Amino acid sequence: MLIRCWGARGSIPVSGREYIRYGGNTTCLEIRSENNDVIIIDAGSGIRKAGKALLKEGVKDINIIFTHAHWDHLLGFPFFNPIYFSGADINLFGCPFAQESIERIIAPTMTAPYFPVNFSDVAANFHFHKVCHAPFMVGAIEVTPIMLSHPNQGIGFRFHENGKRFVFLTDNELTYVHEGGLNYKDYVEFSAGADLLVHDSEYLEEEYKTTKMWGHSVYKDALNLALDAGVMTFGLFHHNQERSDDAIDDMVIACKKIIAQKDSYLECFAMYEGQEIVL
Repeated sequence: MLIRCWGARGSIPVSGREYIRYGGNTTCLEIRSENNDVIIIDAGSGIRKAGKALLKEGVKDINIIFTHAHWDHLLGFPFFNPIYFSGADINLFGCPFAQESIERIIAPTMTAPYFPVNFSDVAANFHFHKVCHAPFMVGAIEVTPIMLSHPNQGIGFRFHENGKRFVFLTDNELTYVHEGGLNYKDYVEFSAGADLLVHDSEYLEEEYKTTKMWGHSVYKDALNLALDAGVMTFGLFHHNQERSDDAIDDMVIACKKIIAQKDSYLECFAMYEGQEIVL
């Protein structure tokens, strides 16, 4: 299983010299199975580059899985070039929550007066799949959903192929249970023994004093989840829009000190644009 990061930023895309190493694009990951099945997670601004790369490669069969409908996870969809080509066959997976369907979540991103091209006019062939609780297959990869603790609800996922497990829990508040969310122990059980856990790590402790209930976690709480779940590798994700490269480095250093104090073999890093991980 190959995991490629196209965007690791939270809330809004950012640019500037202070964001060069970790990148400024919002959430978008790509997964490749051993059979080269293509899964895209979320359509943040990072999906624009992902689309260009897929077209260059000649990929026509694409699967997109959505965690939730907040804008930073959808805003790149109208700029995903494969949707404008008639040869593209695109499966869209997600849980509609308060909306009627996945289509009703996606279509408004391409509606006048906010965008000049209507969703109904794009050329690709779309297939919509409601996935909320039950595991499902995307090519050779088994995908298991879990409800996130986040305002307006969301879903995290575990991806399993040939004994390798990748758990992706973005936009998840570990110390407050939102409607539909689960308790800490549930996320520990879901992540247990994973080869890679990527988890929302947006806040410092002092920031959380004024952002509690906003749906994101303190990075040390996410680290504790990784330690309690006994995962092999932990990636900090959904970097705060104000967080510079150097400040993210400081978070990783702090995590590694805690890991060393606990005599753990956990590997830790912060996810960055262009990163590739092979499980």
